[in-house]
Amino acid sequence: MRTLGSSDLAVSRLCLGGNVFGWTADRNDSFAVLDAYTAAGGNFIDTADSYMNRPGNEPGQSERIIGEWLAARGGRDDVVIATKVAHHPDFRGLAPANVKAAAEASLRRLGTDRIDLYYTHFDDESVPVADIITALDELVREGKVRAIAASNISPQRLADSLAFSEREGLARYVALQPHYNLVSRDTYEGELRDVVERAGLGCVPYFALASGFLTGKYRPGSTVDSERSEPRLAGRYAGSERSARVLAALDEVAAERDAAHATVALAWLARQPTVVAPIASARNTEQLPALLAMHDLELTSDDLRKLDAASA
Repeated sequence: MRTLGSSDLAVSRLCLGGNVFGWTADRNDSFAVLDAYTAAGGNFIDTADSYMNRPGNEPGQSERIIGEWLAARGGRDDVVIATKVAHHPDFRGLAPANVKAAAEASLRRLGTDRIDLYYTHFDDESVPVADIITALDELVREGKVRAIAASNISPQRLADSLAFSEREGLARYVALQPHYNLVSRDTYEGELRDVVERAGLGCVPYFALASGFLTGKYRPGSTVDSERSEPRLAGRYAGSERSARVLAALDEVAAERDAAHATVALAWLARQPTVVAPIASARNTEQLPALLAMHDLELTSDDLRKLDAASA
């Protein structure tokens, strides 16, 4: 377990992504994955009020399935539930009234009295950071949220939000959830990571496996029968020079260490400065062992050098 930023939340090193629940994983598969993850010692579950907002899906299904699982299994105090606000079609943006209404809707779907970690899913620059932080602080003071965090935010807006919290003595972001992986390093490294490091936030990267691309299944010229193979997901990474270098390096390190590509990619990400817990999802229990194996894989300095060079 690791402490998340300045919060009192102790979280496992792998955060289980709930974006597939109600999308590529039905209720039974979702329950099975949640059971296996927690049985292996995992306690950090990530979702959003908009998952999965895609054709044929109802936004909020992921939260509802997690809520049903919690009701069936009990043990609410044994897990850390993270969800997000700003992207549900009925609760778009970060106007204070919307933030509060969206939180109430998430609590109902999750069937719980508190959200452990509440993210602003996408920043809303039409709303002053003072209004956003004040609304989130009220949720914390009411006991409906334990800690707050941000995702998809500029370095300046993140710094301004932290400064306002400090100045006014209000709830302060404890974590950032950025887009970050071996084939997308510039989406986090640099100014954004500098703010996180200076402020002592925890980094919880999403797209840790690049929508499945870093499992090694999605290669140029290959066909994979998966929702993730479409151009906006794993398919968008295929074909670039960097992606080819990264796959070659993953092939080499995975073979040398007798590990799955996903295990190596997650182990690399977990070793990066500020990273507390990468997020990865599994649509069935067969996909889960490769994710959990990141705990036991200690990459050598030579492994890290190869992966760093290939992804630069």
